[in-house]
Amino acid sequence: VQLQASGGGLVQAGGSLRLSCVASGRILYAMGWFRQAPGKEREFVGAISRIGDSTDYADSVKGRFTISRDNAKNTVYLQMNTLKPEDTAVYYCAAHRTAWGTNARADEYDYWGQGTLVTVSS
Repeated sequence: VQLQASGGGLVQAGGSLRLSCVASGRILYAMGWFRQAPGKEREFVGAISRIGDSTDYADSVKGRFTISRDNAKNTVYLQMNTLKPEDTAVYYCAAHRTAWGTNARADEYDYWGQGTLVTVSS
C-alpha cells in the first residue's frame, strides 16, 4: 500500500488548507493524520474510522480541523481552518490495517505517506 499526501503550502495565520491522502488501490483501512514540527516528536492530529462513522482529534486542533474520507476515491482529507503558526509542520497520513475505529498511536500504524509541509506565517 502506498500513500501519497498533498496539499501543503504556505498560508497566513487564520487561513485554511486542505490536505489529501490518496492510497494506491482500493483499501478500507482506518486512517490517521500526524505531524512533526522541527525539533519535535511526531504527534497525533486526527483519525477516521474505516467507513468514516467516527473521528477523533487532538485537543490542539479540535474545532479547527476536520477529517473526512471518500472511499470510492481511496482518499482521506484533512481540512484545516483557522491555522496558527504552531500548526507549522510536516503532515503525514497513515493507514492502520486492523483497526476498525480511530487510533491515536503512531506506532500502531502500518503504512505511511511521504509527508507534506504546511507553513503558517504570523
